[in-house]
Amino acid sequence: MNDVTARKRGRPPRTESADTRDRILTAAREEFSERGYDKASVRGIAKAAGVDPALVHHYFGTKEQVFEAAITVSFAPALHAPDAVADGPMDTVGERLTRFVLGIWENPATRTPLLAIVRSAVNNETAAAVFRRLVVSQLLRRIAVQLDLPDAELRAELAAAQLVGTAMLRYVIKVEPLASVDVEQIIARVAPVVQGHLTGP
Repeated sequence: MNDVTARKRGRPPRTESADTRDRILTAAREEFSERGYDKASVRGIAKAAGVDPALVHHYFGTKEQVFEAAITVSFAPALHAPDAVADGPMDTVGERLTRFVLGIWENPATRTPLLAIVRSAVNNETAAAVFRRLVVSQLLRRIAVQLDLPDAELRAELAAAQLVGTAMLRYVIKVEPLASVDVEQIIARVAPVVQGHLTGP
């Protein structure tokens, strides 16, 4: 099959593939951030990316699959959390993980897509299911394995709940004074609780 036939079937030349995928994912993150999962559409994502909607389906499939792909890219920094947990003595793991997670939220470059993810997950069950699947399979289980302790999965989930709850109140709901207090004060107070979840009795 020649290149002309391939293009007629909606498949771009190989040299364009990576750039096209990146444009679609960037547009998807912006669309989900601005409109949320329910109001975002494949057509809107395609328009923002400057491509035909069929090309979005070709690369990613359904809207749910586009959302999951966008989440995976946005959430990628957090997937290194197991490395942060393992790098050092276990008696300071709570501080390392707390500092790592809040650092992601403090960084505007990573906070914006995370806000889009959380807002979509809170308001839509499909988005929530995708978020749970990603967090459980790619983050919590990896942390639990490295803990090598009894009820490790529960410990990792409780630690995550502490950190997600703190992030929600500070960055999403913006409850004062939590929203404006120096992040080092938060780390100093939250890290011992996270440590207790991970390695306590």
